[in-house]
Amino acid sequence: MLNMNRIFKTNVLKTWMRQMQTSCIARQELPSLEAADERVADTTSDKILEESLRHPDFFGVNKLFTVRQLFESRAHFGHKPGTLNPHMTPYIFGSRLGVLILDLDQTAQRLREALNFTAHMSFRGAIILFINRSHNTTHLVETMARECGQYSHCREWKSDAFYDSTNYYGAVTRLPDLCIFLNTMNNVFETHPAVTDSAKLLIPTIGVVDTNSDPTLITYPIPANDDTYQTIHLFCHLFKQAILLGKEKRKQLIDSKGRGLRNKS
Repeated sequence: MLNMNRIFKTNVLKTWMRQMQTSCIARQELPSLEAADERVADTTSDKILEESLRHPDFFGVNKLFTVRQLFESRAHFGHKPGTLNPHMTPYIFGSRLGVLILDLDQTAQRLREALNFTAHMSFRGAIILFINRSHNTTHLVETMARECGQYSHCREWKSDAFYDSTNYYGAVTRLPDLCIFLNTMNNVFETHPAVTDSAKLLIPTIGVVDTNSDPTLITYPIPANDDTYQTIHLFCHLFKQAILLGKEKRKQLIDSKGRGLRNKS
């Protein structure tokens, strides 16, 4: 089952990377990309894109955190055993004082996979949408998304946002290339509707899944505490760093191709 999951995720990654090679997106955090927006498809090197996929850690995201940091941020705390979602059983380390404890070794592995995918998407100019329904971390998520030049949605979700985006926003709108859920639950009892909407529209997703969450529709689930401010603060910082690393590599690629064109002329 684990091998099938790896094969599925590898195919998803390769498919989306091929689609993103022709993407032309201007990002406010990188002025040089705005000037190169019209010619990004021509200046992006297919060879470098292929090499980035073969490298196990092209952006160095594995060094961004340690298991101790996850422990200190209380990422291992789950909910009471009676609320356990059966699909989260493989990620459970045990229980203590009536609280389920998540296996942080698995959390670290899943988080590194998610950060690597995020950096690859950012490298290819993806539109990334952060989604969160916890009122305690709304300001944190919105600020982080703005600082890395991406987008956030922390209010009540309406399915028109994806299914009828032209009428909803009043203009033709491009849907996100990746949705990152800092909390996959809309409330205590039900999954966030954007999880289902993303799956139906084949939008890759990354999600922090607590012991009461359903990870089956999340492309890259991260088993961790989704209620504690310290945990979400750490994850926001890590995703921000992964996005900025991808953008920096993208900027270097475009600048190097620009210098090559000037030298030829």
